[in-house]
Amino acid sequence: MSRLVFGVNPVLEALRAHPEKFERIVLAHGARPHAIGEIESRARKAKIRIETAARERLDAASEGGVHQGVLAELAEFEYAELEDLLEPADAPPLLVLLDGIQDPHNLGALIRSAHAFGASGVVIPQDRAVGVTAVASKASAGATEHCRIARVVNLARAVEQLKSANIWTAAAVVDGDKLPWELDLAGPSALVIGAEGAGVRPLVAKTCDFRVRIPMAGALGSLNASAAGAVLLYEAMRQRAGKR
Repeated sequence: MSRLVFGVNPVLEALRAHPEKFERIVLAHGARPHAIGEIESRARKAKIRIETAARERLDAASEGGVHQGVLAELAEFEYAELEDLLEPADAPPLLVLLDGIQDPHNLGALIRSAHAFGASGVVIPQDRAVGVTAVASKASAGATEHCRIARVVNLARAVEQLKSANIWTAAAVVDGDKLPWELDLAGPSALVIGAEGAGVRPLVAKTCDFRVRIPMAGALGSLNASAAGAVLLYEAMRQRAGKR
């Protein structure tokens, strides 16, 4: 089973990460946005088939997404196992668990932040949550091709597994009793971000070691999932940089 990736950055990052997974690349007639040259060069070097087609064909394939004149067909996305994210590394693990994110744009933005701020990987549930789609890949600017993403059957059970591995877990909730800088995110840590609107489910939040809130100066009571994730991940990166 294959998957689609569209947009200049997602296709280019996929080429950089694993050209062997490409089946073909389709360019819109006359499309010459910045970096198309590198895409073509890398594709030819990897002996990937390049086709051209009417822009309307790409519009239909991407279901109205912003494809920038390029899309690619790749082998099916390979999810990691949770254990893979716990493998020894140069720094203590920093994981992001997403509790029921439904919007692929939010998922992509969170994966992009996780990769940018040095997370070891992202964990998502198999059910009642969006997976790595073409839209999520586009929203991540190609980070889905570099960030390890695991899918689990039960998120609360995954939290318990992380705790057994001596990883501190913190759920982002509006009524949390901890502030981000009061947590020790320089050590082995996992941040749990809830779904749009519903937030972290009570059982999952109860399973975590801590409940953290992001203080707000304005009139709004909370941030959306991707913004909250970015704030907490930046705090983790800040703490880790201070320990080096």
